[in-house]
Amino acid sequence: MSSTETRRTALDATHRALGATMTDFAGWDMPLRYASERDEHVAVRTRAGLFDLSHMGEITVTGPQAAALLDYALVGNIGGVKPGRARYTMICREDGGILDDLIVYRLADAEYMVVANASNAQTVLDALTERAAGFDAEVRDDRDAYALLAVQGPESPGILKSLTDADLDGLKYYAGLPGTVAGVPALIARTGYTGEDGFELFVKPEHAVALWQALTEAGEGVGLVPCGLSCRDTLRLEAGMPLYGHELTTSLTPFDAGLGRVVKFEKEGDFVGRAALAEAAERAASEPPRVLVGLVAEGRRVPRAGYQVVAGGEVVGEVTSGAPSPTLGRPIAMAYVDAAHGAPGTEGVGVDIRGSHEPYEVMALPFYKRQK
Repeated sequence: MSSTETRRTALDATHRALGATMTDFAGWDMPLRYASERDEHVAVRTRAGLFDLSHMGEITVTGPQAAALLDYALVGNIGGVKPGRARYTMICREDGGILDDLIVYRLADAEYMVVANASNAQTVLDALTERAAGFDAEVRDDRDAYALLAVQGPESPGILKSLTDADLDGLKYYAGLPGTVAGVPALIARTGYTGEDGFELFVKPEHAVALWQALTEAGEGVGLVPCGLSCRDTLRLEAGMPLYGHELTTSLTPFDAGLGRVVKFEKEGDFVGRAALAEAAERAASEPPRVLVGLVAEGRRVPRAGYQVVAGGEVVGEVTSGAPSPTLGRPIAMAYVDAAHGAPGTEGVGVDIRGSHEPYEVMALPFYKRQK
């Protein structure tokens, strides 16, 4: 397959039959929305939504030194993850810049699955392969081995329970277990990118259509709807979750992004970027750089990525993500702003929207947090 050829998931025909508006995303033809993105967003917040996430990049790492390799290649303490559990982490360059944020599942004692963002999957694969030199471990590209479906929202546990005898009640957040869903073998993971409870189901591509149909039928009575990438973006924005290429880039370290907690200096041995990240941690502690904050509009104009944040006639930051919030009923944004203007409630902060300085309220992230 040529690098310029658009890829399609195993559910492509299903999306088109449902009338989805398709869009190119990281080289994949993906559903942007099916009808109203606002209705899809509200469904996930109040009932349930079904997503095709098969564009994500799965990379398997196996072997006696798989844990040691991942502890060296990534910033987190991966060797400390117990089988059946998962961890959010990052892979950084030697200078501390973020190459991608990842979820790593420990499937067995010597088997891990690294899930990378679609836009960075090849970069992560190449970096892990290069960093595996000298380790008794194998890095395998499994992007074509999986389709990935997600059911998210308060009704998602009930929907899934009707299709599996797996112990969902015992499945903790950021954990995964093998099981059968609607007769389909799956890795059932309790993770997500919406701020709601939910599950991600890793299956063989040839089983994706049958599983999608079974989930759709199981969710009919509780209001489950198919959901596209557009509402996934507003859901994660409300939940204060970073998006690579917006809140995370190679020009930022985890400490710049307010996510220094994912860097585990206490783990044994060296890891790529350790020295640079130690310096970044010291800088963040002594002279905080720009901080990532939430902005809520007082008016109706929507900020977009790249818009300047202003205060007292000076530029004090930049919007990284912005959209109307269906839950709050007002436009919201995430932005990096100077620390002096980053405290919740800071007055006089605005966003330059086409020459007009629109007033915004500074608040701590997230904008939305579900009730347990």
